[in-house]
Amino acid sequence: MREQEVSVEQKLTALYSLQQIDSQIDKIKIVRGELPLEVEDLEDEIAGLETRIANFQEEKDKFEQFITEKNESIIESNALIKKYTEQQMNVRNNREYDSLTKEIEFQNLEIQLSEKKIKEAKFRIDGIVADMKDASEKLEMRQQDLAAKKSELTGIIAETEKEEDDLVKKSQQNEELIEERLLTAYKRIRTNARNGLAVVQIERDACGGCFNKIPPQHQLDIKLHKKIIVCEYCGRILVDEDIAKKYAQENEKE
Repeated sequence: MREQEVSVEQKLTALYSLQQIDSQIDKIKIVRGELPLEVEDLEDEIAGLETRIANFQEEKDKFEQFITEKNESIIESNALIKKYTEQQMNVRNNREYDSLTKEIEFQNLEIQLSEKKIKEAKFRIDGIVADMKDASEKLEMRQQDLAAKKSELTGIIAETEKEEDDLVKKSQQNEELIEERLLTAYKRIRTNARNGLAVVQIERDACGGCFNKIPPQHQLDIKLHKKIIVCEYCGRILVDEDIAKKYAQENEKE
């Protein structure tokens, strides 16, 4: 449950503190850069290459099985040719001889067809083996890249994890001082802002986010800490130097 009696000044201080903390978290994420996405992309690419290689292997196995079957077919045809040739030695008439001759010719054609099919299958296997080699070399390179990226990411996370955890806890503590409506607005502005700044300090009478001039009356309202004032140009929440000093003082105590 959020505190019911929180002054506007406390809300502004909490908002400014929250912004400073979230900006520090942003910097940590910037240090990590695109590494998490690069790791994810490499993992996806590796999975794709592994699937591709597995498909190549399956196709290669099918062609090798096909070659085995055709070789067995050739053996069977040769056995039949031998059988028919022997039978020709004992025929009783020309009709039987011619019939056996046709069977022998048919089996020879079957052998020629099987040999042709075997040659074609071997050619396809050679192509698959070449594709598998290329994919395997690429896979090895991507695995090395992934190992390097993961090592780099692990090192950065190890260096920043505790700091980030502490900052996240501080961020959550500050959120407890801010009403839901205001917190939602803060997060929305942060999401839409290119630099993630939703709460900015006045700098030389201008908004610290978009640098547009702030009317004198608005500047006075901001200094009074009686209500939340947003920039009429970019919608960022505005605070004065006193709020920034309060944050700095509280930070020094810690």
